Amino acid sequence: MKLPIRVSDDSREPIYHQIETQLKALIIGGQLPPGTPLPSIRAMAGELKCSLITTRRAYQNLETGGYIKTVQGKGTFVKEIEEVLKQETKDKVVYDVLQKAVEQAKQLGTSKEEIRMIFEEVLTGHYEDS
Repeated sequence: MKLPIRVSDDSREPIYHQIETQLKALIIGGQLPPGTPLPSIRAMAGELKCSLITTRRAYQNLETGGYIKTVQGKGTFVKEIEEVLKQETKDKVVYDVLQKAVEQAKQLGTSKEEIRMIFEEVLTGHYEDS
């Protein structure tokens, strides 16, 4: 099974975190429903051209967080996620993305009012390149 996961060596985020974040998003977003088998650690590492240790860490973190489970001799599968955890995860992902965007905007010297205005335009889909 080939998953739509992309990792970048240029990112400031460690590769294991990139894998973990993208898998969480696929699970929470419903693209990987409960019971879906995941590629083995070896297969995932090969697909993404990263180390087994990196992939294992992402899988271990996801298992610890309750997103996946490994069944000895059968493989790794997506777990049924409680609605509370789904909502908390969605909120955290959106918060983190917005936080990064605001940090970048501040580095560019964008004022709080400009950030609010741009956010509203993005939210409503009315952004016009000026």
